[in-house]
Amino acid sequence: MANLQLGDNAPDFTAETTEGNISFHQWLGSGWGVLFSHPKDFTPVCTTELGRVAALKSEFDKRGVKVIGLSVDPLGSHKEWANDIKETQGHALNFPLIADGDKKVANLYGMIHPNASDTMTVRSVFVIGPDKKIKLTLTYPASTGRNFDELLRVIDSLQLTANHKVATPSDWKQGQDVIIVPSVSDADAKQMFPSGWKTVKPYLRVVPQPGKR
Repeated sequence: MANLQLGDNAPDFTAETTEGNISFHQWLGSGWGVLFSHPKDFTPVCTTELGRVAALKSEFDKRGVKVIGLSVDPLGSHKEWANDIKETQGHALNFPLIADGDKKVANLYGMIHPNASDTMTVRSVFVIGPDKKIKLTLTYPASTGRNFDELLRVIDSLQLTANHKVATPSDWKQGQDVIIVPSVSDADAKQMFPSGWKTVKPYLRVVPQPGKR
């Protein structure tokens, strides 16, 4: 089983999806991506999750993030299930689902945890940056649906901190104050943040979010 860690290169692969065959890195292009697995088609929690992602598609698009799902079920099953998702969740599937019947992608990304199930993928999430490196991993059990609003919040933080020498505090949301990273000296901070900051402790300097929108 793969043990992918933060900063590792996201493995490339080719796969059959509900929107045609893809080469993963080529499909991602120069932007951000989210690859997430669900245990099985025609299951209740997975149905709600995919409906929620479909509802949030415009929010991912706004951030320049492509989303793609995966399970080890075949393509025909995915396409039949899409009808149930639209009917029960009120949103049609609007992103590709990988049909990983041979578990090639699941094994590449360590999505099968044998002590949970040796046949189904767990609820894995990988956020991948424009450099094709893994920026975030999350793993949920089959019984617990994911919070995709939280995923968007984390993506906001990842994109902000990739471009500015700041970190985001606990429970941070888009537009709120951030923290100047300790590696930035006060002298350098004056150049980066000419409007100033609040020093709570020498290591805890709070500043308005750069480029606040």
